[in-house]
Amino acid sequence: MMTQLQINEVAPRDGFQIEATFVPTADKIRLIDALSATGLARIEATSFVSPKAIPNLRDAAEVVSGIQRRDDVGITVLVPNVKGLERALECRVDEVNLVMSASDSHGQANLRMTPEQSLEQFAAIVKGLRGDSRGSNVFVNASLSTSFGCPFEGEVAEARVLELVERQLALGVQGVTLCDTTGMANPAQVARLCEAAQARFPDVPFTLHFHNTRGMGLANALAAWQAGIVRFDASLGGLGGCPYAPGATGNVCTEDLVHMFEQMGVSTGVDLDALLAASAMLPGLVGHDTPGQVVKAGKSDRRYSMPAR
Repeated sequence: MMTQLQINEVAPRDGFQIEATFVPTADKIRLIDALSATGLARIEATSFVSPKAIPNLRDAAEVVSGIQRRDDVGITVLVPNVKGLERALECRVDEVNLVMSASDSHGQANLRMTPEQSLEQFAAIVKGLRGDSRGSNVFVNASLSTSFGCPFEGEVAEARVLELVERQLALGVQGVTLCDTTGMANPAQVARLCEAAQARFPDVPFTLHFHNTRGMGLANALAAWQAGIVRFDASLGGLGGCPYAPGATGNVCTEDLVHMFEQMGVSTGVDLDALLAASAMLPGLVGHDTPGQVVKAGKSDRRYSMPAR
């Protein structure tokens, strides 16, 4: 329970992809470099998706090629297909993240593919990765959207989630992220699925990815940790949201998540002050306030002068 957590920052991809305005490439690089110095385990820097599909990430290659690389910080990118994989390998990434949905309807809305079609795509990507000398040491992670519920279908059966995880692993996937895509999860449900997944696949590094749509992001993260999870996705400032999931809002906020665990005495390895300084950059980059709370209120050990009488 006291193992140091691994916090994976997803704002440069999951956060910026849904913003109304394009964040300039130089600003993305500046932010990622600042994040790299905070002690985060991984940073999802961008997505090698079609620029027509996600215009905000059209500078993926320039971003990954321009950032300062550190041995202690993994650079992850989302790869949607074999073409995207080729672009990612040219930039020497440390990890590729493959995405599919646990529900048919969300898969069609988000990816225009059923889960079975997504698995076929995964097989082609893994084959291409392992058949290329540049991909020999690249870690393969799979993110399973709607693991805790689908906005179109409702409940997704635990057995279905575990079946899809097993099929991903059979294709050569090495790590799995269970995603609460639209903030439908509750702590009891999170604990059950995390316990079941780890019991069935004890050697697989599971990551949990929560959205704060209904204000339960931190509660769900706590439940996952109590169930043995030590890897978490989070987004600086609470940015993010799925463009193909009605009602979805931002991810659980990185600085709020780090603050919660550090106040509990659970080490994240992250310099919270440096993280808060990075978060303070966001309003100027995206042109609006962000949902994060600690950057506004300060850490809970902040002290104030007594009011004058």
